[in-house]
Amino acid sequence: MVTTLNKRTVVIVGGGLTAGLAARQLTAKGIDVLVLERGGDHTSGAEAKLPSQRDELRWDTHQGLVQDWSVQTYTLRYSGAETALPVRWMESFLPGDGLGGAANHWNGHTWRWAEYDMTLRSRLESRYGKKAIPAVMPIQDWGVTYDELEPYHDLFEKLFGLAGKAGNIKGQLQAGGNPFEAPRRGEYPQKPLEITEAGLIFKAAAEKLGYKPFPTPAANSSGPYTNPDGQQLGQCQYCGHCERFICEARAKASPEVLLYPMLKARKGFEARLRCHVLGLEYDARAKRVTGVRYVDLVTGQEYLQPADVVMLGAFTMTNTKLLLMGKIGKPYDPKTGQGVVGKNFCYQTNSGMNLFFKDRWLNPFLATGSTQTYLDEFNNDNFDHTGLGFLGGGGISASMFHGRPIGGRRLPPGTPRWGSDWKRANAQWYAHSMSLGVQGSCYPHRDNYLDLDPHYTDAYGQPLLRMNFDWRDNEVRMSAYVSGKMYEIGKAAGADIVTAAAARKPPYDTRQYQSTHVVGGTVMGRDPATSVVSPHLQHWDAHNLFIVGASVFAHNSGYNPTGPLAALALRLGDDMASYVERPRML
Repeated sequence: MVTTLNKRTVVIVGGGLTAGLAARQLTAKGIDVLVLERGGDHTSGAEAKLPSQRDELRWDTHQGLVQDWSVQTYTLRYSGAETALPVRWMESFLPGDGLGGAANHWNGHTWRWAEYDMTLRSRLESRYGKKAIPAVMPIQDWGVTYDELEPYHDLFEKLFGLAGKAGNIKGQLQAGGNPFEAPRRGEYPQKPLEITEAGLIFKAAAEKLGYKPFPTPAANSSGPYTNPDGQQLGQCQYCGHCERFICEARAKASPEVLLYPMLKARKGFEARLRCHVLGLEYDARAKRVTGVRYVDLVTGQEYLQPADVVMLGAFTMTNTKLLLMGKIGKPYDPKTGQGVVGKNFCYQTNSGMNLFFKDRWLNPFLATGSTQTYLDEFNNDNFDHTGLGFLGGGGISASMFHGRPIGGRRLPPGTPRWGSDWKRANAQWYAHSMSLGVQGSCYPHRDNYLDLDPHYTDAYGQPLLRMNFDWRDNEVRMSAYVSGKMYEIGKAAGADIVTAAAARKPPYDTRQYQSTHVVGGTVMGRDPATSVVSPHLQHWDAHNLFIVGASVFAHNSGYNPTGPLAALALRLGDDMASYVERPRML
């Protein structure tokens, strides 16, 4: 039996970063907000205390802070001619579980995307002509511009105390920063993190080739910091336990440190934990969502939570699945190219290589999630693509994030996989190796999309979300080109051993981690025929339903998605406040 609860003004599905940012804007104006989160609160658990916080096996290898794949997973197929199969253990990307979501166990890279990214189709057509974009690549403008989002980028960076070096202040390029950066109004709130030995090696090699490397903008706090809401960050200890870990020193900017403690003290805010959302109640005739159905994971009781306004702020996959199950919007059909829900599913096209130095001591354990030196010369459309046969690109970097004993083992090619020689190689190269990487864009392809699997269900009897995805020709060509540029830098670094640059090739392998940067499925735009939500993130077919997160991105850039995702969430909070005051199509 389903119990119907008292109506709330705004109900948000998912208790991660976007929920916290939107709720900040709403509650500041006295608006009642309820967040439904399927996980618990990590702030006082073993994951947030020493010595258990340093348990690599529990939090990293066994994915202790990640979605339970035995309860809910996804299926995958590479083409429509195949039958999809369930992913029994996902390593490729890692949705979070608990208040704060994946932004609790993230690395902390925080970018503003290129100034042209939100108007990508217009940019490419104006530079290369309309025929340059293949018909199988439904690239589209987002309906919003960088200038509209810039004030919210600035606010987010202050709220999260980002550490970095500006490259472009009000149109003036700044020495030591990213010369391709979109214009910003001022410096980062905090100075950059310390550059690692790996970063120094990369910087020297890149500058030798004429490039301009810079420190990656980071949410790892380079010093003590108090944000505009009075929330505090400690100084990073460079412990090497950022990605897949909670920071026990409160030095990594995350929702469970900077947003939810403040929100819990505000009148009208409630975070209801251990609540798994089953679906949305939708009145198609009235074009309204009337409520959210969920099950209390502690009692097993099912509830209907009525709402005036509903916001989907869950992970990319969940936002899309809830629309498909609720029949809200027309599902995408790859055969006709019609429909919108599930389209433009994109990942990120990454690659890497390793360098080994007999006489350089690299101290891999002295690291943060964002101790990375980067260059942008071959990212996105920062270089001329004429005659190259592909669009997009990637940032090239030297990354030294950790030296943990299970995952921090780089070994030269030909090393035995076990035995005494394997042990000797580990001892010899542990402190004498580093990696280079490409974080590449991924543009939409007609055959890359999300839908509901017709055969497999989750622990609640609901269809699994099906990924129809593989690396298509554009991304394969792009990866080969940018990986070649990375290899040139690797050779210039003077290492004793230089491995091959492993460009990305089909098939997509769910067993290999790349990033948690999956986007699309509920894309934004100005045309209801090609987008799920408007530029104000309002659903075209349900005026009181708003969606935010990477699922609204129409493509994936060569950057982490957190920056624009956060800016859109803060902007949406203001937009929803306006809608609550006067319901309408914004």
